Amino acid sequence: MAYVNNTMIVRRELLSRLAGLIKEDQLENQIDRIPVEMSPRERGAQRRCCIYKERAVLKYKLMPILGFLPEEESDELMPLANYAQVARQRTEPRKEILTVVDEACTACVKVNYVVSNLCRGCVASPCKMNCPKNAITFNCNGQAQIDPKKCVNCGICKNACPYHSIVHVPVPCEEACPVGAISKDEQGVEHIDDEKCIYCGKCLNACPFGSIFEISHIVDIFKAIQAGEKVIALPAPSILGQYNYEAGKVFTAIKELGFHDVMEVAQGAMITTANEAAELKEKLESGQSFMTTSCCPGYVQAVEKHVPNMKSYVSHTKTPMYYAAELARQKYPDAKLVFIGPCIAKRKEAMIDPNVDYVMTFEELDSFFKGFEIDIENCEAIELTYSSPESRGFAQSGGVVEAVKAEGLTVDVRAIEVNGINKKSIGLLKAYSRGKAPGNFIEVMACEGGCIAGPSAHVDTGQGKKQLKATLESLQA
Repeated sequence: MAYVNNTMIVRRELLSRLAGLIKEDQLENQIDRIPVEMSPRERGAQRRCCIYKERAVLKYKLMPILGFLPEEESDELMPLANYAQVARQRTEPRKEILTVVDEACTACVKVNYVVSNLCRGCVASPCKMNCPKNAITFNCNGQAQIDPKKCVNCGICKNACPYHSIVHVPVPCEEACPVGAISKDEQGVEHIDDEKCIYCGKCLNACPFGSIFEISHIVDIFKAIQAGEKVIALPAPSILGQYNYEAGKVFTAIKELGFHDVMEVAQGAMITTANEAAELKEKLESGQSFMTTSCCPGYVQAVEKHVPNMKSYVSHTKTPMYYAAELARQKYPDAKLVFIGPCIAKRKEAMIDPNVDYVMTFEELDSFFKGFEIDIENCEAIELTYSSPESRGFAQSGGVVEAVKAEGLTVDVRAIEVNGINKKSIGLLKAYSRGKAPGNFIEVMACEGGCIAGPSAHVDTGQGKKQLKATLESLQA
C-alpha cells in the first residue's frame, strides 16, 4: 500500500470483492450484498453514526468503481445490481475522471482557523484588533470565537495570538491540491473543478474519509475479456517496482486475468527517448534556451491550465504509452488496449490517444489478483521482450534525464529535475516560463519520486524504489 490507512483498505476491499464477483459471473446477482457483508451488525465496530449510514457510504463508493457518478442517482431505491447491468451494456467508458462521494464527504470544517480552549480572553485582544474582516468576537466566557461567514482564512489571528490558542485546521484534500481545483459547496461537500484539475491524484489519498474516487474502467475491461475479445495489457515501467517477484511472473499473472498478451510500455519509452533526445538537440542548436519533458500527463495538464506560457518549451515528443500503444495496435489491429499504471492523469491522456481504449491502475490490478485468487509466486515466468534499462528507468525521477543522456548527444545537457508538482513548483515553472532557467533540459514529474510514487500505486514510494532497483539489476544480470 502507498501508506497504511483504513480508507485505502476499504477501497481495495471493494475492488477485490467486485473482482471476485466478476470472476464468478455473479456481479449483478451479488453486488448488493457487498455493503452488508463489509458492514455487518457487530457491536463496537467503527462507524460514522450507524450501520445504515456505513452501508450507504459503501454503496455510493461502489458506484464510481462501476463507472458512475454518485450524483447521477435519481432513485435512492435503485439497487447496485441495476447499475451493474447498465455498466455491462455500456459501449464506451465514461469520460469523467474523478468524483467526490458526497455521502462520505461531510466531516471537514468550513473554516481553517479555530479558537481552542487555550484562549485566555486577554485584554490586548490582538486577534480581534488585527482581523481585517471583523470576524472575531468574544463570548460570555470571555473567549474569542470566529464567525465562519466572515473569516477569509488569512491566518493573521493565529500569528497574533500570544497563547497560540488559534489553530490551523486544514481541509486535507484542499491542502493537498497544488492548483486549487477542489473546494466546498454551500452544503460543505467538496467539488472538483475540471477546468483547474490536473489529475495528479494528490487529493485521492489525502482525504481521511476516502470520499474521492476514480471513475473506473474495470467493468468495461472485463466485459471485453469475457466476451472473448483480444484485450492487450500495457503495463507502465513502474510495474517493475510493485512486486517482490520476477517480472516475468507478474506478467503471467496479468495474462491469467484474461489478457491476451502483455506488452511493456518500456518499449515505447525507448522511442520516446530517441525522439526526445533528437528534439532537445535540435531546439538547443536553434537557440531555444531550454526544453522540458512531456511524458508526465499531470505536468502537461498543469501547463495547459495553469502555466500556458510554458507551452512553447514543452517537448512535442509523445509519451511512452503513446508509442507502446502504436506498437500494440500494429500487432493487434482489432484488440482492446489497456494501459496499466499508477497514474490518474493517464485516464485523461488515454481519452485523446487514438489507440488506448481503457486505463487500469496498479491498485485495481492488485485487487483483481486477490479477487481472482492469483498467486504470483507460483506463476510461470514468461520471457520479457527486450527493453533498455534506461527505458525501464522512466519509472522514477531522473529516469528521463538519464535515458536522454545515454543517447550520447553532442550538446551539453544541463538537466534540472522538478520532482513533484506542488504550489511551490507551480510558481517555479511560472518563473521558468519567462524564458530563463538554470539548465537547458527540465524533467518534470507530478509525483515526487516519479511514477513509482503515483497515487494509485500498489506499494509505498520507498518500497517501490527499492524493488525497482533490484528488478532492473536482475534484468541486466
